[in-house]
Amino acid sequence: MNLSDHSCNQITPLFTRRDILKNFSCGFGWLAFAAIANKAAATTTPAGAIENPLAPKKPHFAARAKRVIFLTMRGGPSHVDTFDYKPQLIADTGKPGKRPGTQLLGSKWKFTQNGRSGLWISEAFPNVAKHADELCLVRSMQTDLPSHPQAFLKMHTGSFQFVRPSLGAWTLYGLGTENQNLPGFITLTPPSGFGGAQNYGSAFLPAIYQAQRIGQEGRPVAGAEVKNLDTSLSTQAQRNELALVQSLNQEKLVRDGVNPEVEGVIQSYELAFKMQSQMPQVMDISKESPATQKLYGIGDPATEDFGRKCLLARRCVEAGVRFVEITHGNWDQHFNLTNALAANAKAVDGPIAGLLTDLRLRGLLKDTLVVWAGEFGRTPHAQGGDGRDHNNKAFTVWDGGRRREGRLELRHHGRVRLRGGGKQSADQ
Repeated sequence: MNLSDHSCNQITPLFTRRDILKNFSCGFGWLAFAAIANKAAATTTPAGAIENPLAPKKPHFAARAKRVIFLTMRGGPSHVDTFDYKPQLIADTGKPGKRPGTQLLGSKWKFTQNGRSGLWISEAFPNVAKHADELCLVRSMQTDLPSHPQAFLKMHTGSFQFVRPSLGAWTLYGLGTENQNLPGFITLTPPSGFGGAQNYGSAFLPAIYQAQRIGQEGRPVAGAEVKNLDTSLSTQAQRNELALVQSLNQEKLVRDGVNPEVEGVIQSYELAFKMQSQMPQVMDISKESPATQKLYGIGDPATEDFGRKCLLARRCVEAGVRFVEITHGNWDQHFNLTNALAANAKAVDGPIAGLLTDLRLRGLLKDTLVVWAGEFGRTPHAQGGDGRDHNNKAFTVWDGGRRREGRLELRHHGRVRLRGGGKQSADQ
């Protein structure tokens, strides 16, 4: 027998390297799930000694940001008309686009460099532009599908196929909150569509981590209120009534051993009772000075509603709320881009600038992360002459926080993007 006829190169491996990596990755996923499950079980047994799930938690590493204000622009705002300066696209206006039958359309808004960083920002946002050195732009965002419901849900939960905890729920779960008399996660006028409650839900995390919704999409936030327990009773009477109800809930929890639904009811009832002592004061902006209300654009019909939302967000985070989301829409400008985007930008530009200013004056901006984002961007080519189609291949988000000096660089996926400009293509 000639051993040379049986080369080791002819042996077929039982597992390829890809198979091994896939199996290892599944194992890591199960380990993570087991850790979450063990932690959840630890907070529910014994039933009479439930740990406060909203208690502040110490992060693994020292963090600069202690709270988040998420400014959600529903509908996919056009990045090429707001925060993504594309001089080449302007120069190529009228030329054929990559999509057959389309023509490239440069922005109708002039871009200027702002701040010491020289950050390019559209004239549609003149007030936000004054805060250029407090902003960090990420111009290389992309998502899977150019469809509003899927992209909006993925932006909030990371998946449009499966029910997953929202960004605010994960933040609250990981860090807890600083005020036990208020919800740790609040969402102002979220949309009923585009994934609905999943965008601020807790999914498989305990129910206490989902958001407290305030207001409804399409209605002024000025009329929104939080309904708690019966305010016709005295505080002591309510406490006694709640104690009776909670004793029955606790008995059921003892019998069941583990019952996430009952746990959620117990925790939500307690929080609702505590909210009565502080939530009405947080919601009441009438005691804010006229100068502060003017700073947010309150009193101007164009900025009144979004200005109120921004002021409420500041009051919430100042009171100890961990995560506040504000939704504004509709930015879905397939047609009438010139007028519609201008109106949307005017509605949010002043209030956002007011929010950044107010946070800085109160010493909160240095450890508050303010995020501005939509679910995707718009095409570089025109649609209907004065509009842009969906573009999931590229869009821009920004975050504002600690003051940034000088010309900065942002590294993303191994590439260096100059914040102060630089030559860019018209492709996206």
